Parts: sequence; C-alpha cells; structure tokens
Amino acid sequence: MNTIAKSADLAGRILIAALFLITGFGKIAGYAGTQAYMASQGVPGALLPLVIALEVGGGLAIVLGWQTRLVAALLAGFSIAAAVIFHSGDDMTQRLMLMKNLAIAGGFLFLVARGAGDWSIDARTASRTTPGELLRRPS
Repeated sequence: MNTIAKSADLAGRILIAALFLITGFGKIAGYAGTQAYMASQGVPGALLPLVIALEVGGGLAIVLGWQTRLVAALLAGFSIAAAVIFHSGDDMTQRLMLMKNLAIAGGFLFLVARGAGDWSIDARTASRTTPGELLRRPS
C-alpha cells in the first residue's frame, strides 16, 4: 500500500472519529441537559454513561486503529439507532440529520469491511508473530 493510501486511511479514521470525540466530551460537559433531552425522546438517561463511553472510547479506538472492525460496527449501529430515535421528524433539518447519521454509518461500514489500514494498532499487532506460531507453521 502506498503512502497516499495509508495517509488517507489515517485521515479518514481521524475525521470520522472527531465527531464522536467532540460530541462525547460535549455530553460530559452538558451532562444534565443531555440526560433530559434523551428522556424527552423516550431514552433512559441512565444510558448516558454508556453513550459517552462508546463515543469517546470508540472515537479513540478508531483514531488509533484498535479493534477497528468491532468498534466501527458498534458505532455504525449507534449512528443508525440515533438517526431513527432522535432524527425521525418531518422537517428538513431532521431529515438532513437522519441522512448525516446514515452516511456516517456507511463510513463505519467501510471500516468494518477493510479494517484500519497499515498505520494502526490492528496492523501492528497482526504483523507480530509469537514463538508458538513459529513452532506450529509447516516448514
């Protein structure tokens, strides 16, 4: 893989994760307001710590390229659920937010399919060979 492709993989991961890092930290800063908004939409406010953990932890994992396929699948599902729960209104703004969330889920599905790329923890750990693996390989 050439440097442009590796750079694009890393930049793509950073850009898609930035949204979740920013909103996750925003939820921490506006905890009570976020809980109230969730409750107004029929979502228990008690789920907010899990949402924050997924957004911040998942965002960091995507940037670092750690467990990328799993985390991307979780964030894709989260994006779709958020789209349906919070953005199913009839006005244009809600339709745009719904489509934005679906597009983000699509980006995460690309990560599920292709992984994080060469500049990631996933690639680094996949390239390591343990002594036990060497013994099991046919010569």
